[in-house]
Amino acid sequence: MFTDANSTTQAQSTQSTATPIVFKDDQLNLAIKRAQEKLLSLQDKKGYWVFDLEADCSIPSEYIMMMHYLGDIDEPLQAKIANFLRSKQAEDGSYPLFTHGPGDISCSVKVYYALKMVGDSIDTPHMVRLRTYILGQGGAAKANVFTRIALAIFKQLPWRGVPFIPPEIMLFPKWFPFHLDKVSYWSRTVMVPLFVLCTLKAIAKNPNKVDILELFVTHPDLEQHYFPERTFLNKVFLGLDKFGRWAEPFIPKKIHDHAIEKAKDWTIERLNGENGLGCIFPAMVHSYEMLLLLGFPKDHEYVVTARKAIDKLLVISENEAFCQPCVSPVWDTALTALALQESDKLGNAKSLTRAYDWLKSVQLSDEPGDWRVSKPDLAGGGWAFQYANPHYPDVDDTAVVGFAMADSNLPDLDESIHRATRWIEGMQSKNGGYGAFDVDNTCYYLNEIPFADHGALLDPPTADVSARCAMLMAKAGKDQGQYQLALERTINYLRKEQEADGSWFGRWGTNYIYGTWSVLLGLEQTRVPKNDPMYLNAVSYLKGKQRQDGGWGEDNYSFHDVSYSGKYHFSTAFQTAWAVLGLMAAGEARSPEVKKGIDFILRKQQADGVWNDPCFTAPGFPRVFYLKYHGYDKFFPLWTLARYRNELKQ
Repeated sequence: MFTDANSTTQAQSTQSTATPIVFKDDQLNLAIKRAQEKLLSLQDKKGYWVFDLEADCSIPSEYIMMMHYLGDIDEPLQAKIANFLRSKQAEDGSYPLFTHGPGDISCSVKVYYALKMVGDSIDTPHMVRLRTYILGQGGAAKANVFTRIALAIFKQLPWRGVPFIPPEIMLFPKWFPFHLDKVSYWSRTVMVPLFVLCTLKAIAKNPNKVDILELFVTHPDLEQHYFPERTFLNKVFLGLDKFGRWAEPFIPKKIHDHAIEKAKDWTIERLNGENGLGCIFPAMVHSYEMLLLLGFPKDHEYVVTARKAIDKLLVISENEAFCQPCVSPVWDTALTALALQESDKLGNAKSLTRAYDWLKSVQLSDEPGDWRVSKPDLAGGGWAFQYANPHYPDVDDTAVVGFAMADSNLPDLDESIHRATRWIEGMQSKNGGYGAFDVDNTCYYLNEIPFADHGALLDPPTADVSARCAMLMAKAGKDQGQYQLALERTINYLRKEQEADGSWFGRWGTNYIYGTWSVLLGLEQTRVPKNDPMYLNAVSYLKGKQRQDGGWGEDNYSFHDVSYSGKYHFSTAFQTAWAVLGLMAAGEARSPEVKKGIDFILRKQQADGVWNDPCFTAPGFPRVFYLKYHGYDKFFPLWTLARYRNELKQ
């Protein structure tokens, strides 16, 4: 039986024996004021906040490769991208997927090819070191499927080196073991244009005839083992891959052409204007190249708009440039709003009102969306991650925006809040949890198909997303008792998902610190008492991971090896903020661990009022693709300092 989180059970919380807080109020208030002023100055005139979103070097490398695929090369731009790429090389010559991470052969191969396209001599020291690393890993033939597809398009390896992904997949019935509706949104948007590119065997113009044969240990025409066998199920799928290649010539041309047409129509329906297919770079590039391959002229509306969408992802400075994998204005705006509400809800009301007016203007309703396949009768009400992505509203973003609105106490937001909450309630999976975009996207066997060597084909429920859904349902339904059945199912899901050490896995942030912070903030809004084992064990985990400098830090390598949970080479301001926010949500505001964490954040604040952590902050796909949200070290520390000040006043 749950009791109210604000009741007398707080006296039985996990909070350590209160210790006197020795702190200069002026120092804390000044730090909050400086951080707040900086954030307010970064608000766009339309009301939103958006910060750069950086990926590993594969994305900017692919931008250069796209220009050479088309034979349309912007020399000054590619020179700036090359400067960016050279600056990111690790000491061993490789290119990692995240700061201080191990080298990644697939990313390294793309960077090498891109730099060679730009004109870097293979005899320069950085190219020699990079080539030595790649050959030491077995050569370019050991790169992942997406890299091998790119190399096949540039005629650097034979097409048998990539998976058989025929457009006839578009014609499979829903009961078939593989169907587009059974994979995640990002997989669908990337795969469908690839069906066409791979089937028609697209050929890059490659005007300078750049090759990278020196990166192969065995000549690519002689390579026999592009698809290593991992599991029994993987062997079965590899057998089906071979059968499909054998059977392809026997597919009637009429069926084949119909399948290509269906893939084209599916893509065009979701082109999404200047925001691009799925709003993610790989899908946007593949759709752009697919349109050209199918004969659309360069000046066709679809082609022109698709290219604009890609180029809007560029971040260009005086000497460097990189390409973002996507943009994050809704996510950044909601989290910034929560920080500003904690720091001065009344004083920031004008700025917050502008933010919520913009968010209301981009809230979705009855637009077509892939999520409707599983929930055809559910009314819309979500938000996308990006400026506009109506086919793919984001459950996580919707929960955070809805909660921020409910927390703001501003007028004229109730309709948006409850429309969002009803949509969240309806997107619950059978196990009580929530995925990021889809319901019950759990056909795990599909991660064994040859195309899915990245292991990220699906969008199953996760603890971090589920916790924020619980946070919204508890907040929005607090007075009327709405959403309680879905909320209790989510709490039960979170209880089952807690790790033995008290942490929770963080699918969309790094990693167990992020997951644990997410769940504790969610639980705080519910009636789960703070002496519940979920709280107690989570507090024990976070306190046990605090570093000697008072901060917290976690390496993305914890996605590869769980022994790295809560561990890093150094503390970061944003991960320290997560840990401290989590502890305060558990009733630990006056614990010595929180005080030390606050001291660390204050010490690391820069003269301009914000923080600067040089590391990546989240996975796009664990073990495969990582992101650096440039806003995380700006709004999370402010949120934490402000909450600490407010807790001490109570």
